[in-house]
Amino acid sequence: MSTIKVGDSIPSFELTLATAEGPKEVSTDALFKGRKVVLFAVPGAFTPTCSARHLPGFVQHAEALTAKGVDTIVCLAVNDPFVLGAWAKDQAVGDKVLMLADGSGLFTRALGLEWDLVARGLGVRSQRFALVAEDGKVTQLAIEAPGGFEVSSAEAILAAL
Repeated sequence: MSTIKVGDSIPSFELTLATAEGPKEVSTDALFKGRKVVLFAVPGAFTPTCSARHLPGFVQHAEALTAKGVDTIVCLAVNDPFVLGAWAKDQAVGDKVLMLADGSGLFTRALGLEWDLVARGLGVRSQRFALVAEDGKVTQLAIEAPGGFEVSSAEAILAAL
């Protein structure tokens, strides 16, 4: 599978949102149709950069992103919804960011953005990236180099909007 690119449509998938009430099934079609969405992905919940900088940046800048026309901010991780729910609570995410679980990594693979960390004992995860989609079409895409955290930050996405 090739990597998703600007101009491509977000693939149709059924995934799970971690909510305060527990896991809730959601389709990517429902999340993206008719909306401007920022989706950022992390290699894993509770991991150092993800917890110290990536997710907190989007929580901190949620209002500024909304002011730039963003309807929804989504955090994607190849984790189960219970882990994402615990992470959201730990990070005081509230309703600023939707926590989207891709437990088996199938959506991440469909995007062409999986990261094989099997040799490090972490399985297959998502690369760190951020994208902007309008009505289900990718308008911006920022993929980090392995170990990097520059182009997919909330600040970088704000600057690009």
